Amino acid sequence: MLNSLSYSLPEKLETAFRAALGEWQKEEKIARVWRKDAGVWSGTDEAKWLGWLDSVAAEADKAGEYQAFAADITAAGFTDVLLMGMGGSSLCPEVLSITFGKTNFHVLDSTVPAQIKTLEARLDLEKTLFIVASKSGSTLEPNTFKQYFFERLAEKVGRENAGRQFVAITDPGSKMQKVAEADGFRRIFFGNPEIGGRFSALSPFGMTAAAAMGLDVGDFLDRAAEMVRACRREDPNVNPGALLGLILGVCQTNGVDKLTIFTAPEIYDLGAWLEQLIAESTGKEGVSIIPVDREPALAADNYGDDRIFVYLGLEGADDEGLEEKIDVLAVNHHPVVKIRLADKENLGQEFFRWEFATAVAGSVMRINPFNQPDVEAAKIEARKLTEEYEEKGELPDETPFYESDEGIKLFTSDEYAASLERGVEGEKSLKKYLAAHLAHIQEDDYFALLAYVEMNAETEALLQKIRAGVLEKTFAATCLGFGPRFLHSTGQAYKGGANNGVFLQITSDDAEDFPVPGQKYTFGVVKAAQARGDFQVLLDRERRALRVHLGADVAAGLKRLALLVGSKLLFD
Repeated sequence: MLNSLSYSLPEKLETAFRAALGEWQKEEKIARVWRKDAGVWSGTDEAKWLGWLDSVAAEADKAGEYQAFAADITAAGFTDVLLMGMGGSSLCPEVLSITFGKTNFHVLDSTVPAQIKTLEARLDLEKTLFIVASKSGSTLEPNTFKQYFFERLAEKVGRENAGRQFVAITDPGSKMQKVAEADGFRRIFFGNPEIGGRFSALSPFGMTAAAAMGLDVGDFLDRAAEMVRACRREDPNVNPGALLGLILGVCQTNGVDKLTIFTAPEIYDLGAWLEQLIAESTGKEGVSIIPVDREPALAADNYGDDRIFVYLGLEGADDEGLEEKIDVLAVNHHPVVKIRLADKENLGQEFFRWEFATAVAGSVMRINPFNQPDVEAAKIEARKLTEEYEEKGELPDETPFYESDEGIKLFTSDEYAASLERGVEGEKSLKKYLAAHLAHIQEDDYFALLAYVEMNAETEALLQKIRAGVLEKTFAATCLGFGPRFLHSTGQAYKGGANNGVFLQITSDDAEDFPVPGQKYTFGVVKAAQARGDFQVLLDRERRALRVHLGADVAAGLKRLALLVGSKLLFD
């Protein structure tokens, strides 16, 4: 059964949407997408990034191979699986494991030392299968994760045996392939070089993980194939991917550029995957669709005209009143899209629908949705810092422009610090500087909270409290991302998209740190370099960005910030 889609648009957007439908039908653009005609977009290198269009069929032909892999790791007696990757290599596996309740399947996509140690403590290393997922094989994070866990395992089972507990997913000829062969990995699964990371859910990067967690890959792909066939329909009026993509693209080009995602509890993590797909694909060349995931709901009349809302529900499941709230938004003339999955096993249909829709939206926005020109900028800055650490044994000095009595430090550019100073009257304080920063949020802006701290229930709850405080006072769209994972996701849009974001980056000291094997630097140094590199690029792009550096007691620091942001005085 095909997942359903319905929509409601206010009159102005409906008129523009109908015009776009007519244009796509007249110019036969859907057929051109399937012919891999780069002229649908910018006419540059798009054609070589369209392998995802054929991926479901290609993977279905390998269903027996995935079944055999699942049987092999079951027979080997592995009790846990740890997938190590970033962005597109890790987000689909995360969605699958959470949605299908696979509690023995873990994902590592953080260089925060506390996160690595917390995860390691949950594993019996000698009974864990390690999957290293990296298309290029040169991505910093999965390489450091592999180095760390390979050495930890080698201490227990011997270097000559450790490789039998490792699997690689990578593109042919990559650095990771060479490492996997040299270290005697159990298996290597090869990706398609013509599929970018964020479009790789229905490729070996998603399906190897699905097999490892015991899902029926053949059935999953058969269900996804129904959406593939529907997205081949050349009439955009009946093509579920084109319809969604044209709505998104038309909204963005008419100033409705915040995609607010509401998901039913059973499929809540799908929003994290959508964030990367949409932000990294559409946020460039000074334009963007900003995905807003897991934001607390407001009353309909508190939302601005810059939002489109999407509801993702599940047939027969309790959505805790979400659909009713969405219906109220439609009545109040907000653009709304409602998608209902027949069941969780139909999740693959949404992977393909949204990939197709994102490609269509990129065409409407007149951009190349398959590149990510601004992601590399932060990597370059982080690389400079880690190389300096390798050479000198320390990161460059930095001086805060303000430090509170409790040791919380504030950083930004000289120019933005001067702007904040103008907003602070009387005695300087952390509260006043935060207030001056948040006062920069104007109509149609969004606020992004970027936290380089351990991602766990406590920190997430505290960060959500800070987010809610800003939302309740400003009604601006709000985003929350954990670093460094968002660097491979929404970070592209924050740097390369429209300059309508106000950013609060949070960093901290590490209560415990430990080295990356084979390197002079530690994981804490890598995390710090990534955070500082990310922040520097935001400043270079003249973003309104403030960095708050906490001590080693992260929870106490976040509680302090939550208390300040929740204060009525902050927004007076």
